[in-house]
Amino acid sequence: MEWLGLQLFAELPAHGQVVLDCHHNPFLVVLAYVVAGAACFATLDMADRQIHSEEPRARRQWKGLGACCLASGIWAMHFISLLAYQPPLEVHYDMTLTALSLFIALIAAWLAMNQLDRLHMQPRHYLQAALAIGLGIGVMHYVGMAALQSSARQYYQTPLVVASLGIAVVTSLVAVWVTRYLGSGSGTRHLAMKYGAALIMAAGIVFTHYTGMAALSLVIAEGAPAQLPSADNSLQLGLSIGFITLLISASSISAALADKKLQSKEHDLRRVNVLLSQLDQARVSLQQAAHYDALTNLVNRRGFNQVFAERLAEHAVTESLLAVMFLDIDHFKRINDSLGHAAGDELLKVIAAHIRAATRSQDLVARFGGDEFCIVTSLHNRDEARKLGQRIMQRMKEPIDLGGRRMVMTTSIGISIFPDDGRSAEELLKNADLALYQSKDGGRNNLNFFNSSLKTRATLELQLEEELRVALLEERGLCVYYQPIFDLHDARVAKLEALVRWHHPQQGLIGPDRFIAIAEANGLIAELDQWVLQRACRDLADLTRRGYGHLKVTVNCSAVTLGREELASDVEMALLQAGLAARQLELEVTENALMGDIHRTINLLKRIRGQGVGLSIDDFGTGYSSLAYLKRLPLDVLKIDRSFIQDVPGSQQDREIVQAILIMAHTLHLQVVTEGVETDEQLAFLATQGCDFAQGFLLSRPVALSELPAVLERLDRMDSTVMGECETARPGLQGRPADAPGRRAGASIARRGR
Repeated sequence: MEWLGLQLFAELPAHGQVVLDCHHNPFLVVLAYVVAGAACFATLDMADRQIHSEEPRARRQWKGLGACCLASGIWAMHFISLLAYQPPLEVHYDMTLTALSLFIALIAAWLAMNQLDRLHMQPRHYLQAALAIGLGIGVMHYVGMAALQSSARQYYQTPLVVASLGIAVVTSLVAVWVTRYLGSGSGTRHLAMKYGAALIMAAGIVFTHYTGMAALSLVIAEGAPAQLPSADNSLQLGLSIGFITLLISASSISAALADKKLQSKEHDLRRVNVLLSQLDQARVSLQQAAHYDALTNLVNRRGFNQVFAERLAEHAVTESLLAVMFLDIDHFKRINDSLGHAAGDELLKVIAAHIRAATRSQDLVARFGGDEFCIVTSLHNRDEARKLGQRIMQRMKEPIDLGGRRMVMTTSIGISIFPDDGRSAEELLKNADLALYQSKDGGRNNLNFFNSSLKTRATLELQLEEELRVALLEERGLCVYYQPIFDLHDARVAKLEALVRWHHPQQGLIGPDRFIAIAEANGLIAELDQWVLQRACRDLADLTRRGYGHLKVTVNCSAVTLGREELASDVEMALLQAGLAARQLELEVTENALMGDIHRTINLLKRIRGQGVGLSIDDFGTGYSSLAYLKRLPLDVLKIDRSFIQDVPGSQQDREIVQAILIMAHTLHLQVVTEGVETDEQLAFLATQGCDFAQGFLLSRPVALSELPAVLERLDRMDSTVMGECETARPGLQGRPADAPGRRAGASIARRGR
């Protein structure tokens, strides 16, 4: 087959002369390989830039430059290799075919670079690219060979022609795969692999060329004169072409390196910008976390202090009014205890929304922690603060659905005003807090403004706290008074309730209503309870030695003390040190104190009762009054609060309540003490209803230990008179003469059975 003057896939003619004396210039062969290697390396760099360029325009530019670089390298290698071919004939080159071979090389190179634009390469894509590029290189080679003009005709051996095309396809397949593979790496190892890949690709291209050359046979027609070669300038021409091609490759490599450094700097700059942006976001997040409450998204204490200081400085210049409002949610702890902390958190979110809705956008609203909130607002007059507080209290009364329950919360508010109530942030906050405590003491769900009397009261309480600490530490001034508890069945004093008193050096005798609350608020109550327990045991032991061995002493136990696991061992130690029998001690606890951790409390009370100590529940009817808990508690005595006996026997409702409590207590095998007995009628009513014990001012006020024997003797002398009056009043009272004795007898049997 003849194509462009080439005899492809044809046998050598039977007549003619085969030119055998052909050889290659080794220097130009080496130069052709160097040119091909440089072009391949430059092409790999162009492909790397094309793959990593983010802008489409830049990708197109690198694709075009890479195609030109690869095409010039392949074509230069081919032309220099032709110049290295030295047959013993005169040869020259057809410029049209030479230019056409260069154009074909460009097409093949463009196809090679175009394949790198695919995001994902499938095996068929590699194969298609290799066929297109390999056949393009093969066609370029044989078109270039057709440009070689001489007196001899070119015949090609079919196996070697096919082999050259196969080598071109395989070389193209390897080149495309290597280019894609090397496009996602960096570092010294990556650069070494790129050098190796460029040499291998160049070797494949050169091998393709010389395999095609090996298939060539020059045949001079029989009788045709052979034109001998003239002066040969192939070396100079090859060097020129090689230099130009190497210059193109070097320029391309330099451009690729410069772009790589520039893109690396751009990436570094982007990373820096991203890091700066992330740092800004982190700073904002940290500021948010540092100055805002995560639960309610209100300003927290730290953020409040900063903004409040700025607001205060502004108002100090103008001397305009500024209100500081402290808010505390009433009985919020009950929500956490009954519904759990998750429900409490949800409730706080709703409350925060209510407070925010009731305030203005320019008002500073903060959550200090727990259920404490604070508001700072500018005023024209003091009445605006009152109206704002009333709006908040009204908004708080809106029903809230929580955990399947519908509830209404209330709040206590304390208000201080700048500059009237202070000029510093610390002073204003302290005074608002004092006003808040006044609202709580006034029954909650209330608001109060700060006044100077609150500060005086706070100062006195602080002084009392310090003096109470000294009194406990030095056991100076504190004493125990005893109030007799009268046994209505045996007609004698059976128990003594120990009540702490404080002989203050300046204020005289101070009742517990003034200093017990201070002790509870400042962590002194447990120490005070323990002191009372030890003193009461010692005093009763002294009375026992003086002939009052039948008496018991009841000691009040606060909620704080009841929460201590050491209480059982403290009781045992107090009895041991005083030499007192356990049956002579009775601990009194309130309903509210029992309702903390009920399971732990029950276990603790069982341990104490196991020692032989009696247990009494105080102020029954004023707290939870839960029968479910009452039947589980290891109790001996139930104490009816004084509020139920005040209007007896005049109030039918109170009479019925007392009767119901007595029946219930005796059914549960509990003895009953009624406190607050102040009239003969009350005492007679209790006796007829089967009450076990009575306590109150009618019998005796609390007295010091030194006065107690005289009181006991007086009560012993009046016992027969009192009980006689009770027996006389019993038949006509309530019109139920038959019922009372039966209850009394039942109560006596129950007491003896215990």
